[in-house]
Amino acid sequence: MGIKHLNKLSLYLTSAASGFNVVAVDGNIFQQIMAEDKPWALISEVGEQGYVEEVVDIIKEHFHIVCLKDFLENPVLHGPNIQAMFVWNCSPAAEPSLLRSLPSLKVVTNGGVGIDHLDVPLISSFGVKVANTPDVVSDATADLAMGLLLASARKIVEGHLIAVDPKTSYLPLGLMGEEVTGSTLGIIGMGHIGYKIAQRSKGFDMRILYHNRNRRSAEDELAVGATYKNMDDLLKESDFVVLVVNLTAETTGLIGHRELSLMKPTATLVNVSRGLVVDQEALVEALQSGKIRAAALDVTHPEPLPRDHPLLSLHNVLITPHVGTNTYATVRKMVRRMVDNSVAAVKGLPVPDEVKLK
Repeated sequence: MGIKHLNKLSLYLTSAASGFNVVAVDGNIFQQIMAEDKPWALISEVGEQGYVEEVVDIIKEHFHIVCLKDFLENPVLHGPNIQAMFVWNCSPAAEPSLLRSLPSLKVVTNGGVGIDHLDVPLISSFGVKVANTPDVVSDATADLAMGLLLASARKIVEGHLIAVDPKTSYLPLGLMGEEVTGSTLGIIGMGHIGYKIAQRSKGFDMRILYHNRNRRSAEDELAVGATYKNMDDLLKESDFVVLVVNLTAETTGLIGHRELSLMKPTATLVNVSRGLVVDQEALVEALQSGKIRAAALDVTHPEPLPRDHPLLSLHNVLITPHVGTNTYATVRKMVRRMVDNSVAAVKGLPVPDEVKLK
């Protein structure tokens, strides 16, 4: 491109993470450059608190990208050109002030199934579509749920700490866990992820109970050997209770003092849904008093917990930092799905995973 007699030319070199090399800015020249080639997308960042480097190229195949930090430094420059916003780990937050600064935005696509952090009616009021990435997260999340269950039951973390402790001089034969094979598993939330957990638990010869908003078909139940129960009976009978529900007004505080009191004193609560599904004060009390044996949590509220939170000091709690989908294969699938949804929206085509107002 030939550029002549350019007054007050500003040349910005941006980081590779921002997705472009050299951008000429000032008046119509910038608009011309932005209109060429691929559309533009706003992302959170690349690195420790954003996208792993390995998946950024998937986005760059179809979009120029602007990281949130760079965008905030010059929203007037970037705002009119952004057509897609990729939300990863709740960032960028789709707040009114940000949405107002993106007049060309066509879609907010979320990495993951849960959209409790997105105000769908608000976003839709701007004429912007919302999409998520269902199904592709199910295997990895189900794997982690079983991993948490097994690690808690068999005290794997405690065993590791003893094995690597330089003071260890003998093997503690008293490190006893709970039997998983043949035990009773209660799944609350028998959607795609819950069903995957049931499939895995079948390999451990577990008795599988489930509670769901809608009962599964007889064929689905038979395939995994699952029995439908009301939630109270499920809590009373289960050795392990796994929470796999979406966070909604109805599921917020779903497990509180009453529900925990119904569980066996030998039972374990596993949560791979959202932290707010459980009343954490009630959970602390149940764990301290021995109302339940243990808890294994991939989610808390907030995340991370304050460093002085009592859950962090209890010996019968296992916590992972919300890593249910954190495998390279799953993250790549999620990002590809986000790209597919965004490309469709930008082109004015039906969005495969559009989340529509109810």
